[in-house]
Amino acid sequence: MHDSAPHLDGLLAAVAASPDDVSLRLHLAEELLAHGRAAQALEHCSAVLSLRPEHARGLELLSAITAAMAAPPAPPGFDWTRAEREVGGPEPVAPRGDPVTEDVAEPRVTLADVAGMEQVKKRLEVAFLGPMRRPDMAAAFGKSTSGGLLLYGPPGCGKTYVARALAGQLGAKFLAVGITDVLDAYVGDRERHLAEMFAAARRDAPCVLFFDEVDALGQKRSHLKHDSWLRTVVNTLLTEMDSVRERNDGVFVLGATNHPWDVDTALRRPGRFDRMVLVLPPDATARAALLRLRLADRPRGDLDIDRLVSFTQDFSGADLAHLVDSAAELALADSMVRGEVRPIAMDDFAAALREVKPSCGPWLQTARNVTTFGNTDGSYDDLRAYLKQRRLL
Repeated sequence: MHDSAPHLDGLLAAVAASPDDVSLRLHLAEELLAHGRAAQALEHCSAVLSLRPEHARGLELLSAITAAMAAPPAPPGFDWTRAEREVGGPEPVAPRGDPVTEDVAEPRVTLADVAGMEQVKKRLEVAFLGPMRRPDMAAAFGKSTSGGLLLYGPPGCGKTYVARALAGQLGAKFLAVGITDVLDAYVGDRERHLAEMFAAARRDAPCVLFFDEVDALGQKRSHLKHDSWLRTVVNTLLTEMDSVRERNDGVFVLGATNHPWDVDTALRRPGRFDRMVLVLPPDATARAALLRLRLADRPRGDLDIDRLVSFTQDFSGADLAHLVDSAAELALADSMVRGEVRPIAMDDFAAALREVKPSCGPWLQTARNVTTFGNTDGSYDDLRAYLKQRRLL
């Protein structure tokens, strides 16, 4: 059982009487942690960081609590799961056992397998590949071989594939973290899972630690006034990224998001996701390559790939896959009627194009609004230049 020190009851009563007293809450959290009650300490530390998101002592304490919760389980005490249910918190699925180590992969693709995206490749060369090839030169200029980068752009345009290819190019392991890997757990387990993922990346360095949908995991804390449990997850992510910057060469933290404007500004500060790379819908060269790839091993007639490329402006990679699948379904249906295989023809694509439309339109409209009204610090200058080039701005 946990130590039932009498002074803790007095501190709990004092905090109940003065819930906005930051110093008092922090003292209570420290005492709770010292007495093996990490889950309760997390609750009060989270309340402090909800009031003061950048409180240095609070962030340090959060790191200590996370480390304690990541340690082997202590004897049963405070039942956080029961408490969460009693207060009507989110009803997540049961956490999985050890979600980390077995998910570390060795990618078999490199940037040479990425069609098009020359600007993306150049940025990655400067940000990661160059320093890795010449660590001596990087050290001379004070450049660490660790770091964070945020890939952003419309959905379905290959951000995850680029991240995996970068890991392959580096000869590094790859650990992909989806939002469900963190949030499909009870309070306390979420922070521990996050800490375990960073620990696994350190053990397997060099390693690319990739966070998909980082806007959902790292939402602006100003949007989370009524979700203190998620604010704590954001704070844990900030703390772990700082630890990567300070002492973990060979850990590369990449994030992907469709909505970088929804990512907490603290995650965009130096040493965290301080660099952004825009991943746009595939250009003509990439669309041609993707169409040929999707058509490989399927019966095809005399297809004019260049013409199809001209008809698919703003199609994402996922849209192109859907287009080819739709054309193939039409050819298959006709083949079933004929009783013999009829290759995919341009007429099938013409019919499919009447149904399949680019999915990037809503994203481009939002991007237009952001670059017009929210680009005060120049973060989206590359996006603005693209929109102007396309005459969408």
